[in-house]
Amino acid sequence: MIAQKLPAVCPSVIAALLLLARSLCETLKLPAPSVEQILTTTGAAKSTAYLFMQTLSDLLPTLWRPRGRPKKPLPSVNEKDKDSAAARLTATVLSYVMRHPGCVHKGMKRQHYSDGFRHFILEQQAAHATLDLERFAAATRVPLGTLKDWLREPPAATSIKPCTPANAEKKDLEPAHIQTVLDAWSRWEGSFLCFCEHVQNHLLIPFGRALCAHVLFSHQARCPTRRQGRSPDELALRGAFATYFPGAQWVGDGMQLPVYIDGQRFTFNLELNVDAHTGAFVGTSVRDTEDSVAVVQAFQDGVASTEAPPLALLLDNRPSNHTPEVKNALGDTLKIRATIERPQNKAHVEGAFGLFSRVLPELSLDTKSGPHALARSLCYLVALVWARASNHRPRLDRGGRSRVQLYADTPSKDQVDNARQALRELAARQERARLTLEQRTRPEVLALLADHFLRLGLLDPDSHLRLAIARYPLDAIVSGLAIFDAKQRARTLPQSADARYLLGIVRNIAHKSEGELIAKALLDLRLQARDRMLAPLVTERDALLQKNDLARLCSDCIDRALQTQSPLARLFWIESLLSRLVLCPLNDRADLFRAAARRINATFAVSHYERTDVVRLLAQRLFPCA
Repeated sequence: MIAQKLPAVCPSVIAALLLLARSLCETLKLPAPSVEQILTTTGAAKSTAYLFMQTLSDLLPTLWRPRGRPKKPLPSVNEKDKDSAAARLTATVLSYVMRHPGCVHKGMKRQHYSDGFRHFILEQQAAHATLDLERFAAATRVPLGTLKDWLREPPAATSIKPCTPANAEKKDLEPAHIQTVLDAWSRWEGSFLCFCEHVQNHLLIPFGRALCAHVLFSHQARCPTRRQGRSPDELALRGAFATYFPGAQWVGDGMQLPVYIDGQRFTFNLELNVDAHTGAFVGTSVRDTEDSVAVVQAFQDGVASTEAPPLALLLDNRPSNHTPEVKNALGDTLKIRATIERPQNKAHVEGAFGLFSRVLPELSLDTKSGPHALARSLCYLVALVWARASNHRPRLDRGGRSRVQLYADTPSKDQVDNARQALRELAARQERARLTLEQRTRPEVLALLADHFLRLGLLDPDSHLRLAIARYPLDAIVSGLAIFDAKQRARTLPQSADARYLLGIVRNIAHKSEGELIAKALLDLRLQARDRMLAPLVTERDALLQKNDLARLCSDCIDRALQTQSPLARLFWIESLLSRLVLCPLNDRADLFRAAARRINATFAVSHYERTDVVRLLAQRLFPCA
């Protein structure tokens, strides 16, 4: 190529190229012409040739960049300006910390930040975009890794268990101390535990954590949340399971069982079949995972121990329990699905696992030969001995008879026929319900779910789970698939998560969407009636909407939505923000959505699920699927 283009190249450039090649040949100790030969042959001037050689030498490294991260550029002329900007940023951060005590708290190992401080840092980073992250982190005294987490993905929320103000210290409290604590809490932006340390160490008030919680709770300054109690319906549902006679129906399920060998943890699945009428443990199986092979092995073990298969076997809705292999192994035994969201439906086997867990010690062995096989054998022997010992133990609720004696009762021919007929009717009703649901379900949604089930590797042999998911709106299904896919990619799914986990996600999203629509309809009706309770919010919203700064409007609406505890007020501010964002072009709308999502995910005072709901609602309204 060079030889073909030589006539079109300036002689000085050719001479510069030869001079550069001559210097490289001298470095590599290769033969090369002299400088006089090059200049005489090309007819180029010496000074011009050397000038072009320097230009070629500068361009040569740009033809191919070496491996590795490129070097940082040398400091530019405006480094002094950046230093002065960093100094001003440090002063601004210090001023904010002085105005908001408790917004930053440095512990023994890590620092704690308030939501307002995180919002402030995000705003300053947007305002000082010319500063590199290293210089910005040094100026704000925020670690670089923490700053990158705030600007990239939302960090994991640190939950602090609230103190219950049930038993407060009984003493004559000083009114001045109480007023000081209330005044300090009104301006505090940190966590409650850090506030208690601030009261004792900085304010020098001898109040413990429980007493501080009692003072704040009594003056309605802080109301800790409490968990919901147990359902009162559990006692009323006892005894509702219909049984017939020994061997009519078995109940099967699996349980994770850990074994420690030489300090190494192995986990196996204990599959157990329990007779519903007698409570006898008829069949067991121990495998690495809960799969269809475990179901078949436990069933075959029960048949071998009782010498007869049952009329029906009740299994939960795990896809591995309903594969063709299980159907073939059961033969004439009817396979019945457990009722969804009713753990009481498998009370026999769940109760057995509960008793087993109470008496089971930690299975830990110290050996050096074959740990995996030894652990599996030990697990099987322990389960086998426990089941057989329990079968021969007398039961007070059965007149002192053991499970073996109860199982030995022979049913009459009428009992067998009646039980078989009742079980067949039960299986037929469930099959008719499934077919009816399949006929009502949209075929295009089923096709969409079939493609994603295949892509995500989810088992659903009889399409039961796909039919259940297809009943929900398309927006909920798409959001559920996206959340499941993201959790699978991030490896945050539970170990036993399957298609039922996806059904739970879709169901929760659909229920929340329904609640949001109900709240929106209620909000529209109340706005039409000009309710007095919403009048201050309307006035405040109208004042905010007059501002031309859309980014500031977005931040103000999000802050007001997340600071309130009222679902109606939260939806009011989200709808107020959406009324302006939907009018923006699509590109601007995407940028504003990213900034809003970043600010929402930096508000740790709101739970993770509430933050996710707000982000999902904004995405669903700003970027609809249809």
